[in-house]
Amino acid sequence: MPLTPSVRSLRALDSVNFFLADVRDGVGPYLAIYLLATHHWHPADIGLAMSVSGIAGVVAQTPAGALVDRLRAKRWLVAIAATFVAVGCLLMVLKTTMTSVIVGQILVGVAAAVVGPAVAAITLGLVGRRRLDRRVGRNEAWNHGGNVMAAALAGLLGHYVGREYIFYLVAVMAVLSIGSVFFIKETEIDHDVARGADASPAPDTAADAAGLAVSGLAALLADKRVLVFSLAAVLFHFANAAMLPLVGQRLSEGHSTGASLYMSACIIVAQLVMIGSTSWAGRAASKRGRKPVLLLAFLLLPVRGVLYTLWDNPYYLVSVQVLDGIAAGIFGVVILLVVADLTKGTGRFNLVQGALGTATGLGAALSTLAAGYVVQYLGYNAAFLGLAAIAGVALVVFWMLVPETGAAAPVEIPLVVPAPALP
Repeated sequence: MPLTPSVRSLRALDSVNFFLADVRDGVGPYLAIYLLATHHWHPADIGLAMSVSGIAGVVAQTPAGALVDRLRAKRWLVAIAATFVAVGCLLMVLKTTMTSVIVGQILVGVAAAVVGPAVAAITLGLVGRRRLDRRVGRNEAWNHGGNVMAAALAGLLGHYVGREYIFYLVAVMAVLSIGSVFFIKETEIDHDVARGADASPAPDTAADAAGLAVSGLAALLADKRVLVFSLAAVLFHFANAAMLPLVGQRLSEGHSTGASLYMSACIIVAQLVMIGSTSWAGRAASKRGRKPVLLLAFLLLPVRGVLYTLWDNPYYLVSVQVLDGIAAGIFGVVILLVVADLTKGTGRFNLVQGALGTATGLGAALSTLAAGYVVQYLGYNAAFLGLAAIAGVALVVFWMLVPETGAAAPVEIPLVVPAPALP
């Protein structure tokens, strides 16, 4: 039967995504500004510090996905992850040494590895696969709305009060996300559906400890679609991850007094665009297929990298963020739908999501690390053009090798009555 979550749980899921906006990414690009403009760190050291969170995520992502598949206490996983972010932010601001920043970034990276799969699993367990495309678009829209509010507050706090208060803001949002997640009713989460085991298992499956049939890891790794999509996603994240932090560092040079405001403007522009692009992406991917919608995101990334090299005017750099908003909004929605397609009936939705997160996290971590050294020795334009070239390779890989996943997916028919529309 179709899942029918209550209005309370759906509204709580909205608020979880809203307050998890900066909790999911920690202080993000503001850390680069804080370390450069306030503590005068070298770009290579900043690149190292920024990469640590991604590396920690790489290590934690696959185990986190398996843990989300296994455990029913998914709300507690979100709460614990948010606590890690709050503690990590306080560590980075109360004593800004390389050691404290690295420890804080590790906590943020581990938290991000848990939050993504846990929220996706809660969503799938609440609304089911048939309404997942629409609900994921709504999740991302609320998340980007939270990012707009957080970026506006961070810019004002960083400019008028002190950059360290940006870290305190993220800690407060973490606490609010913890309060929100427990308003979701535990009894309304179908934990079998939440792990992608809502269809007949494939022939070569093994039973887990709970008696639920799940696909073996070897079968998933042998799926060529999973491998080529993972390769394309890794290249996309390698090209994308360092771009916004590099823009923040460039804005800090010669504009240190307004760097926080400029960075907030970059984030707000992108996030406002994402609110619309995520809502559109969920509907379009359902009607037109996953690949043509996701292809647009891959196409815009190399264009964005080249545009950053044409002019260093702050207002121009902020305007280029419109492209980031479109691409990131599409990618955030459609990647979950593709994973759901590829793992349908396997019981490995969160594990594959975690493994993909490991791969893309590795790409993102290497991106910020490599970009820091390129900037130090060759300059910002060389770094942006290098990232744009990698984005071009990602585009070719996705276009030529990744198949459509949505068109082949069977359509689920409700057995009794259609599920009510989401509020």
